[in-house]
Amino acid sequence: MRTRVRDRAGGSATSGASALTGTTRLLALAARRDRILLPVWVVALALVVLASVAAIAGLYGTEVERVQYAVAVAPSVIARAFEGPIFGTSLGAILMTETFGMLAVLVGIMSAQAVVRHTRLEEERGRAELVGATVVGRHAPLSAALLLAAVANVAVGAATSLVMLAYGLPAAGALLAGGLLAGVGASFAGVAAITAQLAASARGANGLAGAAIGLAYLLRSVGDALGEVAAGGTAVTSAWPSWLSPIGWGQQGRAFADERFWVLVLFAAACALTVGIAFALTRHRDVGSGLRPDRAGTARASRALRSPLGLAWRLHRGSVLAWSSGLVVAGAVFGAIGEEVDAFLETSEELVALFAQLGDSAELVDLFIVFLMGLLAVAVGAFAVQGVLRLQGEEASGRAEPLLATAVARRHWMASHLTVVAVASLAMLLAAGLAGGAAYGLATGQWGGRFADWVTAAVVTLPAVLALGALTVTAVGLLPRWSVAIGWGAVAVSLVLGQLGALLDLPQWVLNVSPFTHVPAVPSEELRWLPLLILLAVAVGLSAAGLVAFRRRDLRT
Repeated sequence: MRTRVRDRAGGSATSGASALTGTTRLLALAARRDRILLPVWVVALALVVLASVAAIAGLYGTEVERVQYAVAVAPSVIARAFEGPIFGTSLGAILMTETFGMLAVLVGIMSAQAVVRHTRLEEERGRAELVGATVVGRHAPLSAALLLAAVANVAVGAATSLVMLAYGLPAAGALLAGGLLAGVGASFAGVAAITAQLAASARGANGLAGAAIGLAYLLRSVGDALGEVAAGGTAVTSAWPSWLSPIGWGQQGRAFADERFWVLVLFAAACALTVGIAFALTRHRDVGSGLRPDRAGTARASRALRSPLGLAWRLHRGSVLAWSSGLVVAGAVFGAIGEEVDAFLETSEELVALFAQLGDSAELVDLFIVFLMGLLAVAVGAFAVQGVLRLQGEEASGRAEPLLATAVARRHWMASHLTVVAVASLAMLLAAGLAGGAAYGLATGQWGGRFADWVTAAVVTLPAVLALGALTVTAVGLLPRWSVAIGWGAVAVSLVLGQLGALLDLPQWVLNVSPFTHVPAVPSEELRWLPLLILLAVAVGLSAAGLVAFRRRDLRT
């Protein structure tokens, strides 16, 4: 006779399969809740692959141009650290060098957030406890989240392979590229499963997972920078640190070169190890708490925390510091490679023509600054969206209601968060520009006006960043249930249209959808104030509409 046991989640289940009881239904529920967000991720990543394949096929259409590219990139330590190793002169090999690192980071973020969203966040908002009171096994929620992440990663990998096959790239390389990308995502899903057990909050779990992704990228970067150029000068042998990173494994799979399908075994082993550790950790903690205990706060709040603005800064402080650190490092790397921009761009006449669309300057360095600062501006826009969505998170978790039940007015509470986001966005752009200008000056010895160009190119994008955040404010006020999809969808659209639209040769009216399209291309052209003032007016109008809508609706809990 089969006995029934009570697991620590509060639900009863049959012994034997009790730990996984209810996984199928929880998977269906998670898929229902992510029916918009995850497809947006998959489509956006597929569009990035599509844009990249189309661009590289146009820029390096001949074997001579591809050899010139490989000869320029392989010996460059900075290029290897930033982009990754190159393993040949085929179109597919160049595609993997140019895009795989960025795609790996994005799919890692997608996977980690999906796992944390359906595990730690559910506990934080009290829904996991209600589900656990039914016939649900201890490992069912985590299993459902991991399965959902696996499905999303398979979809991304399949879409990547299909796009590459549609462009006539070799089937073996296309299939391996998709498998490697899915493997990277699955690996970071396993990492997020562990961080969800360690952290005391969903925000902390996402932060730890993000740190793991950053560390993996850093290890890959160091390993490739320390690598050796093979005979012929068109391939690189990476050093051992690359093999400590899932992102490095993906690149060492060498899709479209001498394919190493056995690298996929590393991803399977990593997933088995991390998932096993996560399951073991679930047996040693209570629902709603993390294995890493919260630090005890002071008995009395500081004077700064006695105002809505001080509290808002305290809530956003960790995110601001993390984003700022990454942007400063990226700005410094961009500035350091500025000395090599002429040699790099001249590997292809089409590449020079493409950059020429960014402005009127005859100097390639000016166009290079415009393009790279535009990419960093989209990253700051992502921070702004994340910061605004913190309002929705505070509301959904129930923390906003007791605060607003005091003398704090809704407009003051909301304005405090928006002020922190706006000021932090300006500070991040300024820091990235200063880091880029300083690194360029150290690398080339050119300071003066060129240093100011880097700073101006970064700061001038602030109105577009604020417009992106303001759209999210309107979504939080009018459509809170859709605010996450709207905010991150706007970031994806801005990236694809504002930075990659020229590669796709899209019509101007489509490019105009992105606020970054309207930013003057300083320093390649003169600073024009009218478009900036219009963007600021749009940002103010959207923010005001969101504030009014928020004041007139009920709070969500």
